[in-house]
Amino acid sequence: MDAQGQSWDAEAADRAVAVLKAVADPSRYRLLWALSRQELPVSALAELLGAHVAATSQHLAKLRAAGLVVSRREGTRIYYRAADVRGLLDEAALVARPADGAVTAVSDASPDPTTAAQEQTAPARRRPVRAGRRPATEH
Repeated sequence: MDAQGQSWDAEAADRAVAVLKAVADPSRYRLLWALSRQELPVSALAELLGAHVAATSQHLAKLRAAGLVVSRREGTRIYYRAADVRGLLDEAALVARPADGAVTAVSDASPDPTTAAQEQTAPARRRPVRAGRRPATEH
């Protein structure tokens, strides 16, 4: 027992670390944030991330393994929604507040980080050029 009279629960600590690891990736955080607001299919989530469906599915599998998202099938589509993660997202935002002490919590009035990320201009993705090959030119 520690000084406060509480015993260390190794299993609970392992589960907590698994949750934190699942959310530690920016894409998974964005997925979780979006899914805390509404249920969405993988295709819509992939579009939201600007990623391939396969990559998005892998992120969702990690979130599901950590118990952060649940899914349901409707015909050929699978829809995802967040479990009760609002407190986790709010706490993460609180801990990540700026050094000046300003408190910013995720709320219904907060701007959507997925929208903000899409609004930022990012350099265009380029395909790597293999040695010995010239890049294709437009005609």
